[in-house]
Order: sequence, then C-alpha cells, then structure tokens
Amino acid sequence: MIIKYKDSFISDNSKELVPNSYFLQSKQNQSFVAEAKSKGAKVITVAECKKMLGIDESIKIIGVSGTNGKTTVSSAIYDILLNLGYKCLLCGTRGVFLNKEILAEKSLTTPPILALLSYLSEAKKANCDFFIMEVSSHAIAQDRIEGLNFAAKVFTNLSQDHLDFHKSLAEYKRVKESFFEDESLKIMNADENFAYNPVNSITYGFKDSSDYKILSYDLDEGIKAKIEYKKEIFDVNSSLPGLFNLYNILAASALVKELLDLDFAKVLETVRAFKGVSGRMELVADKVIVDFAHTPDGINKVLSALKDKNLIVLFGAGGNRDKSKRPLMAKEAKKFASKLIITSDNPRDEEPQDIINDILSGIEVDENVFVEVDRKKAIQKALELKQKDDFVLILGKGDENYQEIKSQKHSFSDKEVVLEFLTKLS
Repeated sequence: MIIKYKDSFISDNSKELVPNSYFLQSKQNQSFVAEAKSKGAKVITVAECKKMLGIDESIKIIGVSGTNGKTTVSSAIYDILLNLGYKCLLCGTRGVFLNKEILAEKSLTTPPILALLSYLSEAKKANCDFFIMEVSSHAIAQDRIEGLNFAAKVFTNLSQDHLDFHKSLAEYKRVKESFFEDESLKIMNADENFAYNPVNSITYGFKDSSDYKILSYDLDEGIKAKIEYKKEIFDVNSSLPGLFNLYNILAASALVKELLDLDFAKVLETVRAFKGVSGRMELVADKVIVDFAHTPDGINKVLSALKDKNLIVLFGAGGNRDKSKRPLMAKEAKKFASKLIITSDNPRDEEPQDIINDILSGIEVDENVFVEVDRKKAIQKALELKQKDDFVLILGKGDENYQEIKSQKHSFSDKEVVLEFLTKLS
C-alpha cells in the first residue's frame, strides 16, 4: 500500500520504494529494512508515521474482538455514537465507513497497520471523535495493530474458528486473551471462560457478578429484556432477533455508557434505532434470511434464535480454512433444520466436493439432507422446498458480493440470487 506524503510517499512494501520515499517498518516487514535502505528510502516507525500524518490521541480508538459478533457490536457502537452527534470512522469486515459514507470496500477484517494509519489520517481530517475497528485474531498474532493506543476494547465471545492458522483452540484463546492484558477500558462478556486484566474492566452477562446483569428476556418479537446496573433496572428493546443479539447490543451500549459516562437509559433509547447489519440475520424476502454464520457456535446461535420455526438451512464451508469445524457445523445445523442443503461457500483452492464430504462426515445423511455443489442452484432448491410457514436460512457468506474459486473472485450475492429467483416466480 502507498500513502502520499508531501512530494513523496509512504509504503510498507520494499519493492515499491524509490529514493526519498518512506518505508514504514513494522514487525511484519522488518526483514526488508536493508532492502528499503538500499533503494534510498528513509525507514520510519509507526510512531513517526503517525506524527507525519498528523494522527494524535484526540481520536479515541475502540477495538472489538471475539469469534462472533464483532461486526454487529462495532456497527452498533458506530450507529449509537453517530446518533448521539459524534463523528466516527468504522473499520471492519464490511469495509470502512466515515460518517455514514463508504471510504473503502470490504477487505481483511483488520487491515495491515499502514492501511489503518491511512484510515486514521482520514478520520483526523474529518475531525472524528472515534475510530471503531474490528480486531481479528490474525491481526493480533501478526502485530497488525502495533503502535495503536486503544481507548476501549470489547470482548464478545470465544468458540472454535481459525484453527488452520492457530493450530489449537488453546492457542487461539491465548492470542485473543493477549489483546485484553492492558489497562484500557474493557467491556468483557462475563459468561465466557476467558482471562483478562481486571483493571478498568466492566462485565456484562447473566452471571451474578456482572456489572450489567441480564435479569430476564423475551425473544418472541425482537428483544425485550431487563438489565440490572448499579441496583437499578433498565429496559432493553430492540427489533433484532436472538439471544446473541441481546449480548451484542448490551456490549455496545455498555461501551458507550462507560466511555462517555452517559445516562444508561439515554444510551438504551438510542440503541433502539439500530436495525442491524446487512448480511447478519438479514430478512431479504418473506421468511428468507441471509447470515454470515460460518462457525459451529455461530450456526447454533442463529438457528436457536428461530428454533420454534420450521427451518430450511443452507450452508457450506470456506476452503483453505479450518477443516475440523466442518463436521461440527453440520451437527449444529442438523439439530435445528427440517431440511438441510449442503453446498459450496468460498472453496478457494480446494475442490468443493471435498469440502462438502468433510461437512457430511459429521451427520447421518437421510432424505432431508440435500447436496448441491452449485451455490446458486442450491439457493433455488431451498426456495423451491419452502412451504408457506417455512423459514429459509442461507448461511456463511452474509453480504459478500463474490465467490472465491481457484484464486478468482466471481460476482455472487446470496441476496441477489434470492431476489432474482423470487422475481421469476412472481
């Protein structure tokens, strides 16, 4: 990546350098410092780069980490703060948004440090008060967030994911926990078995020790819940479905309340306006839902939110990723689905049928399990099977607008496929 600076530029790639350019040295690329110097570039640290770009501590950085819920929690924080009159930048899986305008399209959940600094620079120019970002385990392990000073952090939950990279759940957990070892404000899920520095930590959940304690909830139509905070009872109301979203909006609300020292009732009133995130439990047609769930726990949470409904569930699994979760995803889906359709997701460099075989190894295949490698045909099959009161859940890709096959990204949207097919039927 290149950032223009005066009459030169800053890059983190030694191959792009020319005399009098700047090379941002990070823990990821420090082995290329000698090459950068040989090309006549000046080597700078993250701290020096921040100073050059005018980035100071006036922008409060908020980091959200966990297996599931990062996108919804960070988006809710962003939405609440905007509605309260603050200027904000949001960076995550869905892309980069600056005060409701799209600044950059989808990329990595947490971009490399130079990209983050470029977004921070844009936020500074726009006089933003807050920079909200999703923080992935890959980014923590690879030091993509080095030199960033977080004003606050949120922990959502932890379950199996990314074991292709971390090799074990214990290592994945250790990496996540390392993000919460500092003394910044931390909003922590009390119901998870997770280690963190208790200094400046605020908890939420069902545990009696929770600072924001869930007393009761009703999920029949959206969310209606009662929360105890400092011996006072507060009502939480949201149109979002599922217990997992109660956790999400409570985490976001607690963060805003603690960071700004606002009246909690005012924050909860603001969160009522949050309608969720595209591709996360998104109702794209009558009783047809698209969601990003791509882990065993994520599938469980989404489907359990509709456990009283008759469900037709479609999903696949990404190629070149943790293979051990594939049969576990199938087991979770089979618990809830009246009909299950196994298909392709983003196969990447793997053969789609091999991925499907891994998925099928976790369940007994019967007359209610269907296999269709072609995702478009699989979605059409799910819609054809749908009866009047059935819900169709299309899982795994959410609002992604591509399908990655053999290193090529092909235009593909679950939502568009649904709407195109239903339009033909009407």
